[in-house]
Amino acid sequence: MHAEDLPNTVFMVDSVPHAWLFPRMAAVAHHGGAGTTAPGLASGVPSIVVPFHGDQPFWGQRVAELGAGPEPIPRRKLTVDRLARAIDAAVTDTAMRQRAAGLGARIRTEDGVACAVSLIRGIAEHDRRRL
Repeated sequence: MHAEDLPNTVFMVDSVPHAWLFPRMAAVAHHGGAGTTAPGLASGVPSIVVPFHGDQPFWGQRVAELGAGPEPIPRRKLTVDRLARAIDAAVTDTAMRQRAAGLGARIRTEDGVACAVSLIRGIAEHDRRRL
């Protein structure tokens, strides 16, 4: 894809950090990979997931179950109309927006690294005692 092939309404960039971009959006649409879903949820805005393989259908369904986005749209069933309806729901459904904001706030207070270190230390200490 080349910038000169795109309409003036599309701005192409090489890379933008999800953690910076997503909180500035009314909603985010993405493929639903774990590395995109996590910052999508942490952003506090609804996620529209269009999965196409691997773990993506799971994460798309999980976002919907949490009420942080509409039902995922499988790639093979993606149409302009379905995507437009999902975007409309994501930006106008007050309850969905509130659930996404609340979940994002909870996620942002977590310290995953500290939690992982604590768990690993606990396992190591348990194993050391067994020796």
